[in-house]
Amino acid sequence: MLTLALLVSTSLASVQAYVWPSPQLDALEAMRWDQNRFGIAPLIRPCDLFIFGPANSGRSNAADWIRTAYHDMATYNITDGTGGMDASIRFAAEQARPENAGDGFANTLNVLQPVSNRYVSSLLTSLTLIRIAAAQKLPSRGGRLDAAVPNQPGVPEPQEGLDSHVASFSRQGFTKEEMIGLVACGHTFGGVQHATFPTIVPDLHDSNNVDSVAHFDTTNTHFDNNVATEYISGTTLNPLVVGLNDTTNSDKRIFGSDGNATMEAFAQSPDLFASTCANLFARMLDTVPKGVQLTDVITPLPVKPNTIKLIYDALTETIAFSGEVRLWDVPANLSRVVRMLWDDRSGSTSTANNITLSTGSIIPIGSRHTATWYFFNLFPLSASSGVSSIRFVVDGKLEDQQGKGFAVNDDLVFANSSCSMPADGTGTFDVAVRKDVAPTRVYLEQTSRDSTSRPIIVEIDMTPKPVDSSKAYAIWSANVSSTFESYTIGAEVGGVKITRGLGMSLNQFGECSS
Repeated sequence: MLTLALLVSTSLASVQAYVWPSPQLDALEAMRWDQNRFGIAPLIRPCDLFIFGPANSGRSNAADWIRTAYHDMATYNITDGTGGMDASIRFAAEQARPENAGDGFANTLNVLQPVSNRYVSSLLTSLTLIRIAAAQKLPSRGGRLDAAVPNQPGVPEPQEGLDSHVASFSRQGFTKEEMIGLVACGHTFGGVQHATFPTIVPDLHDSNNVDSVAHFDTTNTHFDNNVATEYISGTTLNPLVVGLNDTTNSDKRIFGSDGNATMEAFAQSPDLFASTCANLFARMLDTVPKGVQLTDVITPLPVKPNTIKLIYDALTETIAFSGEVRLWDVPANLSRVVRMLWDDRSGSTSTANNITLSTGSIIPIGSRHTATWYFFNLFPLSASSGVSSIRFVVDGKLEDQQGKGFAVNDDLVFANSSCSMPADGTGTFDVAVRKDVAPTRVYLEQTSRDSTSRPIIVEIDMTPKPVDSSKAYAIWSANVSSTFESYTIGAEVGGVKITRGLGMSLNQFGECSS
């Protein structure tokens, strides 16, 4: 039996503090801080990268992604709480509006939407880039929901007068001075493209800028205050300041609307510009529709388990146990000793319940941080005693989340009797359910998408096999049509749905016997 559970991306029933494990917060923290591991760092750095055209295009991913985030947010109406950061910019109806001219939105979503899942919103990578590009410690929160329908128009256009711009930013929740700051901060990257705005930018006939992009400042792929210093000094080539058609010189009108006071302050103080941009970007990113509750600020856990895998073996009545732990921003030390201790379900930790983890791998996270990973390979635990919690000792210091430990769930785990049939790409998943759990339903969870590209979960019901009274676990089984799709385990226990386990695919198991 297949059922569909619609997931509003990164939603939480209530804001909660981050204690591992928390599937949603784990995913959000990893996407923000483990960029190199999740493959998004090459999309973010360097800031002059543009993956949709030649290196001499004159364009950059950074500029497109910042513009996408602002245009998505700019539909917000502070009066009724509609619009805001909700990925409605992904809809063709919004992208077709004159206010959203250009292919930068489609380019952005083509990269970001495949990254989204039940916990990570479609625009999260864009938010990550802005936090990095702004060179500030912008707070990171989850909880944004992907919209089901397009929002109302509302993004200001260059030809509109100053009063219209002030009114638009006011509707979004920003004062006139904040409007100046947000435009200046956004325009430290990128420029105006000829193909998108031919009446503003002519064909530049420049072999080093083949897309004819008139940039906002001379350092258009770096975060700095040159957009202000060049404006105040009168050397700016910003096409929205010195364009031949004064009707579309919107930056000129905006920047000068307070007698240039804000821009002069920005030009005089790079630190003021950076801190102002950090504050305004953070507010922009956290402008969400009414009823959406963002999480607390997500900071990297100093010690974080990851990819914890439990596999039941009915023949030996053991559970194979493997995983890793990340130490955040610790000095490199190849001689560091990291040990793991674990409690069984009785709560005891015997002298045998500890191992030294394999030597770590050090991964740089941008220019400011590093993550060091230590590993433990598959080893058998008694299925009857199992594991309930793990702790770590790092260079003699106990790390256990202030006495909470790191909880491990061994109530529903994949069984190594799962198998694939490579000839037709199908196979059978077996899930081991501890006998004291007594679920009313067990199912596989598979991520898919609805007609608006929001993540949904397809639930594939499993069937219990005859119970062997000598075993600690009962087996539930289901056939699946793809050996490459990733599945997690779901169950209903006491009327509550739970999700368990690291996502796995059948090609991680052996072949089915004929």
